[in-house]
Amino acid sequence: MSLAPYVRIVARGKGRARAMTLAEAQDAMALILRGDAAPEAVGALLMVMRLRGETPEEIAGFTAALRAHVTGTLAPADLDWPSYAAGRSRGTPLFLLAARLVGQAGYSISMHGWNSHQSASASVREAIDLAGPDVTYTPLETLCPAAFKLLNLRDVLGLRSCFNTVLRMWNPSGAAATVQGVFHPSYRSLQAQAAQMLGQQDLSIIKGGGGEFERHPSKEIAVFGLRNGAHLQQPAAPLLEDTRRLHEAGDIPDLRGLWHGHCADPFAVATITGTAALALWTLRAAPTMTEAEHMARDLWNQRHHTESQSS
Repeated sequence: MSLAPYVRIVARGKGRARAMTLAEAQDAMALILRGDAAPEAVGALLMVMRLRGETPEEIAGFTAALRAHVTGTLAPADLDWPSYAAGRSRGTPLFLLAARLVGQAGYSISMHGWNSHQSASASVREAIDLAGPDVTYTPLETLCPAAFKLLNLRDVLGLRSCFNTVLRMWNPSGAAATVQGVFHPSYRSLQAQAAQMLGQQDLSIIKGGGGEFERHPSKEIAVFGLRNGAHLQQPAAPLLEDTRRLHEAGDIPDLRGLWHGHCADPFAVATITGTAALALWTLRAAPTMTEAEHMARDLWNQRHHTESQSS
């Protein structure tokens, strides 16, 4: 079967085109991932969807196809943490130290991703060892070459496609809880709706630094997602009174120095503990956001003692 019937569904013309159902989107993406679709048809489908905006049903269907295409590759984890920010505006990946704190609280984290067009100081892979032993990072090109090829269509088409969103939704370890960062705020609700269709129970989505799950500590943020499968939207108050961007040009925090206590950077530490708090709250390690923030700060203050006990 070719992809043509699905291209016709979305591109037939004014008054006749429509969005795909979840089942149609799943079938279409299954064809693409198997390599059974002509590249011209793949580009047409993705770009028409970009032009008119994808629906939760389409994202859920594409995600379901990706999950079916890749099975049993990763060990189960407590928390899924996708990392797919690609912009040059990304700063030092402070969220890696946040994930390390979550690991020290006794949770396993599955991190997967691909990060292009980034400076050496923003590289996730260069600093992944700092995420600690409880964080497993799997590169997309290893996890699913077909998905990696689809993501890199951006270089051919000159535009991102909805597949970036699908990768954030993927959850290849089948974790009960997942966190997601987005660059465009409108995707928070879209991804929450798609996740609910897929049966996800616990999910937190924020507009994060450069599109990563990384909290700005000096701004009130809105957390979208799911708890026990039901939609939530909850504000989180600022942690600091400091009006600045999350990643200032020329400001490159020393991740290793921060972790080992060789340098002080209150803003960076608040970013780390605030991000960890959101992840812990998603995992239901603490019943309220405030208690999760206290827990994250305690984990940071006791991080060396915790490591010495486990070594």
